[in-house]
Amino acid sequence: MPVHIVSHPLVHDALVSLRDKNTAPEHFRRAATRISVLLAAQALGDVPSREVTVETPLGPAPGRRIGADVVVVPVLRAGLGMLDAVLELVPGARVGHIGLQRDELTAVASQYYSKLPARLDSSYVLMIDPMLATGGSAVAALDLLQQAGASVIRMICIVAAPEGVSLVERHHPGVDIYTPVVDRQLNPQKFIVPGLGDFGDRLYGTV
Repeated sequence: MPVHIVSHPLVHDALVSLRDKNTAPEHFRRAATRISVLLAAQALGDVPSREVTVETPLGPAPGRRIGADVVVVPVLRAGLGMLDAVLELVPGARVGHIGLQRDELTAVASQYYSKLPARLDSSYVLMIDPMLATGGSAVAALDLLQQAGASVIRMICIVAAPEGVSLVERHHPGVDIYTPVVDRQLNPQKFIVPGLGDFGDRLYGTV
């Protein structure tokens, strides 16, 4: 199964704050940052590293640095709310952007922007999108990444629905999904239930 359920207590503490309808935008952003760092750390747990030696004030010390090119790709606009947190974790990462807009009536995603770094075939790609609902946007974004040459892709999302997980598994079985929870279902409007509402609206205060 490509779905990895992240059970870390700090992840779930942040998730409760994000779910709470009474959480104000500034506290919502803070919780989004916390959970994004933790999910990214989990998803990058197998990133290759290389042996190095550095000089401390008291002498040489062996250590390890990231040995792979990491590319972070947020799905706009909501994915931007997770980007800075991931870059705090991997400051040397390159960044791409994929813009997808979901039709509120049909729930079909259409692309309006794509800018990806070169040489994705030799990169470790982390796609970030807080909500995996129908899976349409995720599959469309993953299609673009694979067309650009990406072969090692991880996806992190804060809340997922069974329908979205199933669609990604069917179209991209080699992509691992890291999430703290797979919720019950989608409602008729294709929102995750119980979910946390519209992530982008709550993050940016446009509810």
